[in-house]
Amino acid sequence: MSDTPNPENTTPRIARRQAIRLIAAAAAAPVLWSAARADSPGSAGAAGTLTDPDLVNPVVPWELQLTEVERGQLRVLCDLIIPADDRSPAASAIGAQDFIDEWVSAPYDTMDGDLEKVRKGLAWLDAESARRFDAPFVELDETQHAAICDDICHPPAARPEHVEAAWFFDRVRMLTAMAFYTTREGMADIQYVGNVPLPRWDPPPDAALRHVGLK
Repeated sequence: MSDTPNPENTTPRIARRQAIRLIAAAAAAPVLWSAARADSPGSAGAAGTLTDPDLVNPVVPWELQLTEVERGQLRVLCDLIIPADDRSPAASAIGAQDFIDEWVSAPYDTMDGDLEKVRKGLAWLDAESARRFDAPFVELDETQHAAICDDICHPPAARPEHVEAAWFFDRVRMLTAMAFYTTREGMADIQYVGNVPLPRWDPPPDAALRHVGLK
């Protein structure tokens, strides 16, 4: 969770936010997201189908499964993964928790098992928060959140009793990155300029073309 260098580790480290950007760039999975800016979660009316979605006026054609309490836990967790900075808002501000709810509720093989994994993980967070700090996860302060998340933020390094929770955290981190970096705010944060009209396009410079043998 911390970006502070470890003096005992000589391996170069990158900032957590930069690492999240790399995770998002590597996540080559299909994304169906219309709930990110919904004012109230829930199943929507038919405007397209599972096999023929209406991408102009998108809706969620399946019932969302997470409770308000679970969504609240995800909201806090998403913001721990991608907090606000001077370039972009926190993950929850663009609806990452809504995306995760839609994802785990979807009737596709790709998401098979994610609902159970997320629900068990959120229940573990509350149980661990109560055990350590006698309070639910959403009521902990930043230091307490970090104390728990530092134990589950890297599955290969997790203690045996934390392995399952670590894979839950890993999945939520990936989904949070997918949610955030497929929004206008997220693309602006990484300065992605694709899929927008440009007044002109300048080809690569001669030096670059010569380097790859094209000139």
